[in-house]
Amino acid sequence: MSDPYPQPAHGRAWNFSAGPSVLPLSVLEEVQHDLLNYKGHGMSVLEMSHRSKVYSEIIADAEATLRRTLNVPDNYSILFLQGGGTGEFAAAYLNLFASKLVRDKQRKLGKQLSCDYLVTGSWSTNGLKEVKRLGGKPNVVVNGVMSAESGETSYTSVPPVVEWKLGNPDETAFVYYCENETVHGVELPQNMVVDAVDPSVPVICDMSSNMLSRPVDVKRFGAIVAGAQKNMGPAGVTIAIVRKDLLERDDDPEVTRNLPSVLDWCYFDNAGSMPHTPPTFTIYVCGLVFKWAEKQGLEALEQLREARSKLVYDEIDAHPEFFLGRVDKRYRSGMNLVFNLPTPELEAQFVLEAAEHNMLQLKGHRKLGGIRISLYNAMPIEGAKTFVAFMKDFYAKNHK
Repeated sequence: MSDPYPQPAHGRAWNFSAGPSVLPLSVLEEVQHDLLNYKGHGMSVLEMSHRSKVYSEIIADAEATLRRTLNVPDNYSILFLQGGGTGEFAAAYLNLFASKLVRDKQRKLGKQLSCDYLVTGSWSTNGLKEVKRLGGKPNVVVNGVMSAESGETSYTSVPPVVEWKLGNPDETAFVYYCENETVHGVELPQNMVVDAVDPSVPVICDMSSNMLSRPVDVKRFGAIVAGAQKNMGPAGVTIAIVRKDLLERDDDPEVTRNLPSVLDWCYFDNAGSMPHTPPTFTIYVCGLVFKWAEKQGLEALEQLREARSKLVYDEIDAHPEFFLGRVDKRYRSGMNLVFNLPTPELEAQFVLEAAEHNMLQLKGHRKLGGIRISLYNAMPIEGAKTFVAFMKDFYAKNHK
């Protein structure tokens, strides 16, 4: 008996994983073609010295392609790092407080600067915990919203900007936020934060899960950090796009005493992202994804992202008593769509039956349960349509 739902080519599954996530098929095919013998050089990129001329060209091309695709200004450095978004929780804090710009501001104030944190879900919560652990002085600008039903804080919406508790710009080193929360399915509208922050305060944004899904005005940020494994490539590399004035240091030996080299943006910037062996193969694949994104165009990728998510959200909204959406419609993620079903048993049945039809990785995050469908750049519109067809059939069979 044939499957009633359309299936991807090459016996592949519909991979709705939140990360590592689906990659463009054309990229995988190019990797497969060149895996044993990269462009006739007699070896795989997996085997290639990072100091070779061939690999130097690979990493330089990856950087140049990303710079073109995102229209990154010349006064920003692009760094290929390790440690994921988690590493950048510490790196952002340590590097900003090592920068001459922030240190001069702190000396003028005569006391430690604070740093503003918008807490809108699990990942920004972790970022806040890290800066506290390192001895920072965080100011919590936003901490979810108060639930009218339970009276407890939840991460299902974002308070109006007029209710934000932004610090005094003269006493603030930077503002940090995560634009798209993969666990809770909350995504802040573009420019919402930077429009609210005084221009003198650098904004540091974690874009791990929505990078390359739409155009970004890079020059409005002090730094953008992003793990690659959602929209940009395999796990193992982290991208940091950093305004160069934030990389300037003074001669005080205390500046980097507590800044490990592996987290030091200047250490990587001064060595072209290769002070030591980088994740060579991951960067190579990322470079191919950057080329794919450049060819698609960020405007087209944004249109596709909106079309995919609308298909699913329309079905959720059509049956709100069955598909229980958790997130305020104004802040629903275009990348990670979360909902519950009336019972945990139905949720388990939904995930199991979907897997029987080759739709995988739909179980919600372990902290929240429910259902989560991740629709990253490489997911074709057919994947979303197939999932919605399954939702309709499941509803017809199980609603009361």
